[in-house]
Amino acid sequence: MRRRTRFSLEPKYILAICSVLCIILIFVSVRYEDKIQPVKNVVTGVFTPMQKGINTVGNWITDKMELLKNIKDLQKENKELQEQLAETTYENRILQQEGYELDTLRDLYELDKRYPSYPKVAATIISKDTNNWYSRFVIDKGSDDGLKVGMNVLAGNGLVGIIIDVGHNNATVRSIIDDANNVSGMFLKTNDQCNVKGNLELIDNGMIEVQGIDKDAKVKDGYEVVTSTISPKYLQGILIGYVSDITLNSDNLTMSGYLTPAVDFSNLTTVLVITELKEALY
Repeated sequence: MRRRTRFSLEPKYILAICSVLCIILIFVSVRYEDKIQPVKNVVTGVFTPMQKGINTVGNWITDKMELLKNIKDLQKENKELQEQLAETTYENRILQQEGYELDTLRDLYELDKRYPSYPKVAATIISKDTNNWYSRFVIDKGSDDGLKVGMNVLAGNGLVGIIIDVGHNNATVRSIIDDANNVSGMFLKTNDQCNVKGNLELIDNGMIEVQGIDKDAKVKDGYEVVTSTISPKYLQGILIGYVSDITLNSDNLTMSGYLTPAVDFSNLTTVLVITELKEALY
């Protein structure tokens, strides 16, 4: 059986043939333009609508592709703007937090200057009781930082309370508004003695109790009450608050009233602990 010989033509010959055909067609179209005009008209009539349709479809596809490109660009730009907004929001929060911390440090610095004779250490509150007030709370300093039970705690404009328990790296503070707390106080202007008693019900109205004022004491509403010289636990001269509504008791021997604390016990974050015990002074 005879094998069929495969015919192949090199590309350069194909190119040459196509070139010759093109030249022939150009010559014919120029030489016999009048005779082939009807053919041109037929071809034009057939292909022109097709070309218009192809152009229309092509323009539609181009428009849609451009729209998709614009959508992708907008999505990318939107994502970048969201990232910038998130970064800016985070930076603003950091700045606000730093500003708040700076204000707190300034307050502590001013408080430290009011009582320059007492050594102090700053501490941050890390937990508190479940009620709305800081009646008892835990700070992030403990025995490793030199803290001991009985040390006085300050914040705001004056006395917060006293340390009642100490761990290695934390300590529990009982504030002056706690029901179990009593502070021996005295009126700064007259040196008359009194007792400041915590009251978690009254503190909802921004006050606690003042008891045991001598009936002959020359005291008035608005007078400052500070820690007394005779207090066994509290160092003397620390501002507790301001007295109001002083009235004579039924025994006709003593007077009582209310005290507005110098510290905002609804909003505490940092405190100063006086690292000196009252009994160590005697």
